[in-house]
Amino acid sequence: MFSHRFGSCALLLAGPLFAVGNAVTALAWRQPPFDWRTHNISDLGHVTCGLWDPSRPRQVCSPWHPLMNGTFILTGLLIAVGLLLTWSALGGGLAVRAAQLAALAAAGGYVLVGVYPSDVDENLHVLGAALVFGAGNLAPLLAARPRRAAVPGSVCRLGLVLGLIGLAGTVLFLAQVDLGFGVGGMERVAVYPFLIWLVVLGGWWLSGRRGPSVRAEEAGGPGDGQPDQP
Repeated sequence: MFSHRFGSCALLLAGPLFAVGNAVTALAWRQPPFDWRTHNISDLGHVTCGLWDPSRPRQVCSPWHPLMNGTFILTGLLIAVGLLLTWSALGGGLAVRAAQLAALAAAGGYVLVGVYPSDVDENLHVLGAALVFGAGNLAPLLAARPRRAAVPGSVCRLGLVLGLIGLAGTVLFLAQVDLGFGVGGMERVAVYPFLIWLVVLGGWWLSGRRGPSVRAEEAGGPGDGQPDQP
C-alpha cells in the first residue's frame, strides 16, 4: 500500500534528517565553535547567547537555532507519521504494542524539545528529553521478540543491542561519565540508537519484505500471525 511505503519512508528519513540538521546548525557557530564533545544537542536550539548550565558551564550561541528547533519538530512528526502508517507491520502482541506506544512517546518528546528550547522553558524541554532518552530506548527493547514480531530475528536482535546501547548511554550521560567521548558525545550515544533502529525498520519494509499482517491487509484477509523469515 502507498500509505505503508510512505510511512516506511518517514521512518527511514527521520534519523538522517536529524543528523543533517545537527551538522548544518553547528556550522553557523562562532566564538566558540560548536564542540560535539562539550556541547549538548539541545545547545543548538538555544534562542539566546551566553553562559549556560551551572553544573557544566559552557558558552552557547546558536545563530541558526530556528533550523535546529524545526529539525526537532519535523523529526518527531516523521517518526509519529511513520509509526502510525506502518502500525500493523511490526507484528502483534502486548510487547510490540508497548514498543510502538513508547516510540510514539519519544516522537512527542522530539516535538516538545523543539517547541520549548531549554532556555525558553527548561521544565518542558527536560520532559521532552526524558521521553526521547527513556521511551525511545525502551521501544527497540520491547520490540525485540522474534516470535511475535513480523520482522526477522536479526532485526529484533539489532533492536535489542541498540536499545541497550542507548540506555547505557543515557545512564552514563546523566552521570556525566563520558568514557573519553565527552559528555556531549555520550549524549549522542544515548540518542542515536533509537533513530538507527527506525532507519533499519523503514529500510527493511521499503525493500518489500513486509510482515504477514501487512500483506494480508493488502489482500483483504487476515494474516497467519507468523513472522517473516530472513
